[in-house]
Amino acid sequence: MNTLTQPVSIGRALPADATHFGELRRSSELLDRPGELRARLEQDGYLYIPGFFTREDILAVRATFTDRLAAEGLLDPSRPAIDAVFNEAAHGRPTALPQANPLLDAVVFGDPLLSFYEALFAEPVSHFDFKWIRAVAPGHGTNPHCDLPYMGRGTRNLLTCWIPYGDVTLDLGGLIVLENSHRQSDRIRAYLDTDVDAYCENRPDEVARVKEGGGWSHPGWLSTNPVSLQQKLGGRWLTADWKAGDFITFRMDLVHGSLDNQTDRVRLSTDTRYQRASEPIDGRWVGANPPGHSRSGKLGRIC
Repeated sequence: MNTLTQPVSIGRALPADATHFGELRRSSELLDRPGELRARLEQDGYLYIPGFFTREDILAVRATFTDRLAAEGLLDPSRPAIDAVFNEAAHGRPTALPQANPLLDAVVFGDPLLSFYEALFAEPVSHFDFKWIRAVAPGHGTNPHCDLPYMGRGTRNLLTCWIPYGDVTLDLGGLIVLENSHRQSDRIRAYLDTDVDAYCENRPDEVARVKEGGGWSHPGWLSTNPVSLQQKLGGRWLTADWKAGDFITFRMDLVHGSLDNQTDRVRLSTDTRYQRASEPIDGRWVGANPPGHSRSGKLGRIC
C-alpha cells in the first residue's frame, strides 16, 4: 500500500499502526469459484476485486466526468482536464454529474459485472437504475455509515459496488471499511432499521422537516468520529491502494466511509447496487426518473 504520513477521516487523524489500520483482503483469485466468493463475503462482509475492469474502459468513463467538470469551470484550466485538478477559484463544490452516460452504463450495468453478481447470488439479478456518481473535492470525506438506512425498503440482501475512476492513493482519500463491523449488527440495530425518508405523521416537526421540507428524518451517518467508532466496535479501518479497474462490493450492514481528500485533485467514483431479481426492490431507486430522496420518496407512518 502507498504510504501516507497520517490518514485522516472527517478531519480526525486515524491511528495508523497495524492494530488499527490495514489493507483489504483481495478476492480476485476466487472469481471462478463463486461458492468460495460467497463464503468470503459472509466472512469479511466485502469482496475486494482488483483489476476486474480494463483500465482503458475506466479511464474513458473518467474522461466523461472530467470533461463535464472542466466545462463547468470546476477544474484548473491550466492543467489537463483528465488530471482532475480542482480549480481553487471555483465557487462551491462539484455538483451532481449526469446520470445519462453510456460509457458508465457499459461498466456498471455491462455483462462482466452483472455476470459476476449472477454467479455470486446464484440466480438472475436486478440492479438499481440510479447511480451515485461522486466527485469529492479537496478537503472532504465521508462520514462512517451503513447503506441500509438509505435504501432498505426492498430486500436487505443488497450489495453495493464501489468503483474508483482513476488511481486513488491514500492521500486522495479512498473508501475505508471497518473490519468485521457486519458482525456488530445487533449493537447498531436501531440505526440499521432507520429509513432516512420515513417520518412520523403524528409528529408535526417531522412532517414539516421531511414531508413538507423534503429533508431527512435521520442524517444517515452512524458517527462523525471514526476514531471513537472504531474504539466502540473494534476492528481495523481497511483500505487499498486503489487502481483504475478495481472494485469492492459489500453488504448493507458493513460500516464504511472514506479518508479525506488531502490533495489538490477531485476524487471520482461511483456506487451502484445489485440484488437477486426474485426479491423486492426499493422503488426509490428504479425507473427512468427514480424519486430517490425527493418528496415523492417520503413515507409517512404512525409512530
